[in-house]
Amino acid sequence: MKNITIIGTGYVGLVTGVGLSEFGNKVICTDINNDKISKLNSGKVPIYEPGLEEIIIRNIQNDRLFFSLDIAASIKKSEVIIIAVGTPQSDHGDADMQYVDSVVNTIKENLNNYKVICTKSTVPIGSGKKIIKSLKSSYKENSDFNYVSNPEFLREGSAVKDFLWPDRVIIGTSSLNAYETMCDIYRPLYINKNPIKRTSVETAEMIKYASNSFLALKISYINEIANLCEQVDADVHDVAVAMGKDGRISDKFLHPGPGFGGSCFPKDLRSLSYIAKENDVKMSTINAAIEANKKQKYLMCCKLENLVSGGLKGKEIAVLGLAFKANTDDIRDSSSIEMISFILSKSGKVNAYDPIANDSMLKIFPNIAYFQNVYEAVNKVDALVVMTEWNEFRSLDLRKIRSAMNGNFILDTRNILNMKELSALKFVYDNVGRQKI
Repeated sequence: MKNITIIGTGYVGLVTGVGLSEFGNKVICTDINNDKISKLNSGKVPIYEPGLEEIIIRNIQNDRLFFSLDIAASIKKSEVIIIAVGTPQSDHGDADMQYVDSVVNTIKENLNNYKVICTKSTVPIGSGKKIIKSLKSSYKENSDFNYVSNPEFLREGSAVKDFLWPDRVIIGTSSLNAYETMCDIYRPLYINKNPIKRTSVETAEMIKYASNSFLALKISYINEIANLCEQVDADVHDVAVAMGKDGRISDKFLHPGPGFGGSCFPKDLRSLSYIAKENDVKMSTINAAIEANKKQKYLMCCKLENLVSGGLKGKEIAVLGLAFKANTDDIRDSSSIEMISFILSKSGKVNAYDPIANDSMLKIFPNIAYFQNVYEAVNKVDALVVMTEWNEFRSLDLRKIRSAMNGNFILDTRNILNMKELSALKFVYDNVGRQKI
């Protein structure tokens, strides 16, 4: 059991802190945001993540999990310091490191004995070297501190499961002592035989970017295959299933849709592209994936406009799903943002519904109509578009929807609606790469 301080209680920091406390460590999650810490201390979780609240409450009750605004005192109490602040995209396309740099300065001011300093934030390759250099200006490496890169591989919507039962844990460090310390805080994973892999710091940083970028490439690839399927009368569902049977490919991330979003893939691809450019390396596949994703989001908008007779002007459109994926309230880079913007630009009206993300989208589009359930949202609309693959959308009462709508146009960007039923109810519909029935 180790005493650990997490700096940053955003998505990564909070899940990491809670997960490490579940492993038996004593964890202080710190932040400069007073409102966030107050909510957490009162048992309120500021993000939507299945299973997280239950584990927070359990570990608070067991005196293993604490939330504090006093970062300096927390650093002094702990053996391991984990940096988990945001690295948003800058105007130039690279990762903005100002929050990481600020945390490193705070750590430098409060090192009172030997500590392992670990970065969870997604940072450009080479950041670890810079952090070590900064720390060495005030302290001795191997005596006062050692540094570790420990990238996260959490999927929003299943982050608790991903942390407690990971595919891999990457520990990038040149220090055997730091490596053994990190193995100790992940000790329960030995029981589950989960692989812990030691690498250099730079390799660990690259693994994170390479992993996210490859998954994004798969999404862009299957989206382009889906678009071609529509032109040659093939069915992308059958194509993807057959491809997924090949063990070299696997069926993961072979689901066509409206383009990827969220806090990781778009930002990490652009950051990797920037790093490559800075190092005079041409990343043709990465740049192509970025461009393909932009085109896919716009293509979905064009699909809707072409589907609805007479165009979108004056039409009421129900947009079902606002989060970038199911089981999260995260709308960052969500395809729904582009879809709503497009409808409004064509003088259409929007009825929006998401089981979780209404309040998040309200901050971007305060003047559209939001509803608390699907059937209110579709009442008297001319068309509806499914943008997020929430389970409740898979079992919609299409007969009830047909009666409630004024029009009969449906765009299913997630390919989750029953096409036979859509045809039987005389909907005019479209999807992504499927053969129409």
